Amino acid sequence: MILAVGLGVAAIALGAFAYVNRPRRVPVDAVPPAEFPGDRFAHDVFETLLRRFVAADGSIAYQRWSEDKQSVEQLHAYLAAVSRFSPENSPDRFASKADELAYWIYAYNAYVIKSVLDHWPVASVTDVKAPLELVKGLGFFFRLRYPFGGRYLSLLAVENNRIRRNFRDPRIHFVLSCASGSCPAVRPALPTGDALDALLAEAAADFVSNPRNVFIDHDEQRIAVSRIFKWYKSDFLNELRLRGLSAERGIVDYIRLVAPASLASELSKAPGYELVYRDYDWAVNAAADDHGNNPGASRP
Repeated sequence: MILAVGLGVAAIALGAFAYVNRPRRVPVDAVPPAEFPGDRFAHDVFETLLRRFVAADGSIAYQRWSEDKQSVEQLHAYLAAVSRFSPENSPDRFASKADELAYWIYAYNAYVIKSVLDHWPVASVTDVKAPLELVKGLGFFFRLRYPFGGRYLSLLAVENNRIRRNFRDPRIHFVLSCASGSCPAVRPALPTGDALDALLAEAAADFVSNPRNVFIDHDEQRIAVSRIFKWYKSDFLNELRLRGLSAERGIVDYIRLVAPASLASELSKAPGYELVYRDYDWAVNAAADDHGNNPGASRP
């Protein structure tokens, strides 16, 4: 009897949680660019915007972007195309798996930027909360739902169910941006097709070359790495196994795989070093010189 009552209370609590945190759709009130092609999916408009507002270090001038009405409208026009077409409802627009992957990556990043602009000024994406925010990021990454080819999805669903599940390339973790200080830098170039592989390789090498993401301390015999390597550890180790490579040193072996030769050599000189995961910086990745208005200025 007590067990039945307890289960009933738990069910009511879960139901109340789901109701309060029910998904909130974020429609795109725009039409695709007038020059949008009829036989493929073009990212030109988004690429132009990124070249305009992304700094050399990958941070974004959100303040300047938010004040530029035409640029906001251009972002919405690009997202109108995203909302209308996807590899699922318009497969003929995507000639290869690489084109499909490019769509999901760039559309994800575009919606992240839109959400930051929608809530600007905001110090962190974790400030965009669900009514009952039991897990950090629940509001931003799960509750908000955006249209992709006519279907509303959360950012979390796009990452896990569209990208990780269908493509199984751990290098995507170096190009998906969560608009935060510890996230990968936003890259203005948006290649598709065969050129996407070079972008992923470059992004991986750049990410691990940044001492904020991989730092070898020979004095302390310790390697400090981004928490991304902890959260998605299985993705990285599975890649090593698929390639028939050793995973004896775990994450370190994967880092050596994608690292420039100099870093790979340095890691080979650090056998037995302790692996530690750095705290994640959730401060918004706003450009420091963006009109002097940077809510995330606490970033190290």
